[in-house]
Amino acid sequence: MEQVLALRPFVPARDYDLSKRYYRELGFVATHEDNEVTILKMESFSFILRHGDDRSLAGTLVIQLLVRNGEAWWRAHDPARLVQDYGVKPPRQPALQPWGLKVGFVFDPSGVLWHVAEAPF
Repeated sequence: MEQVLALRPFVPARDYDLSKRYYRELGFVATHEDNEVTILKMESFSFILRHGDDRSLAGTLVIQLLVRNGEAWWRAHDPARLVQDYGVKPPRQPALQPWGLKVGFVFDPSGVLWHVAEAPF
């Protein structure tokens, strides 16, 4: 049986250069970059930023970033300042959700919603 090495979603970027800068500010590092895709990595996790304006996908795509300490992540990355710098929708501070996780909500420049969730363990 083959070992799975990664599971990486493709995330659309309406403004490719702006999105790359945005994700770098959130702590992602580019491990591959060309005119069509950029592989962005944080620790052992990654996704593929794809150049292209797919508003129907971006407006419905939700990605969860599970962190050890949500409040510490929030302080370190200050999502509120991203509104002015990148024109994104205002974030929502981490709060306990009805499904039991403490989650903050952050939008990227294309409208993709990220749940920054605190690990329950």
